[in-house]
Amino acid sequence: MTKFEDLDVFARVVSLGSMSMAGRALNLSPAVVSKRIKRLEDRLGTRLLQRTTRQISLTEAGQGFYERVLSILAGIDEAESYVSGRSARIQGMLKVTAPTSFGRMHVAPHLKPFLETHPDLSLHMVLSDDFTDIVGGGYDLAIRIAELGDSSLVARKLAPVRRVLCATPDYIFAHGMPESVEDLRHHLCLRPHNNDVWKLEGPRGAVTYRPQERLITNSSEVIREAVLAGMGIALRSTWDIGPELKSGRLVRVLPELESSRNVAVFAVYPSRQFLPAKVRLFIDYLSALYSPVPNWER
Repeated sequence: MTKFEDLDVFARVVSLGSMSMAGRALNLSPAVVSKRIKRLEDRLGTRLLQRTTRQISLTEAGQGFYERVLSILAGIDEAESYVSGRSARIQGMLKVTAPTSFGRMHVAPHLKPFLETHPDLSLHMVLSDDFTDIVGGGYDLAIRIAELGDSSLVARKLAPVRRVLCATPDYIFAHGMPESVEDLRHHLCLRPHNNDVWKLEGPRGAVTYRPQERLITNSSEVIREAVLAGMGIALRSTWDIGPELKSGRLVRVLPELESSRNVAVFAVYPSRQFLPAKVRLFIDYLSALYSPVPNWER
């Protein structure tokens, strides 16, 4: 077994979280996998993995080594794709994470044509409203809706995002229409736990508001249903409540204000010199779906 194959074994163990699962994926026994990991650690002169009876975790050295191993393996895959000309026929597993509502509404309905075009590719999609550790979770790609700052990851903008304050007409009739941000303190404002500060922009510049907590949830979909039920005011994306705004089921609150223009839909992936063909093609596919104007804005 070559040094590169040792790296592949190490990467599989980390991504799958188990030597036995990595062994099954590589058609090796757990004993052989363990021997290869030990040989790699002996050659490097450092421990890469912390092993217990229940789980395997990376050491600090192992984390940095894993990130660099991913880059090496991705470069090998890209080089082989270039030489063999097989980039149009991708294969293997593509592991993607996305926000729950966005993944259900704007990714899942479009997977069939992509997978039919690439019959040798399998897709593992995990939906979560929390920011997932891409490297630690072994993800090839994350779809994130955020205002991204400095990061060791690479991001490509897929679509703009507009977030607006909204409520049902019945709620506004019962509680009145706010005339300023300060008036929001008299209303029940609904938010998931990872959106504790509303960053808004309007004619007078940027303003922030921290809603009081009465309904606490980690689910953006719970907030969506709560605002539709007339429980209060929420800051929602037009990709999420566009049809309800058009039908009048929801109305804009403080319509001169919207969320920060820096918020967008991004494709985020580990920083690599060479991007695997399966990741690049999926990003290109999503970009074509949402650009130049997303369907939720048409």
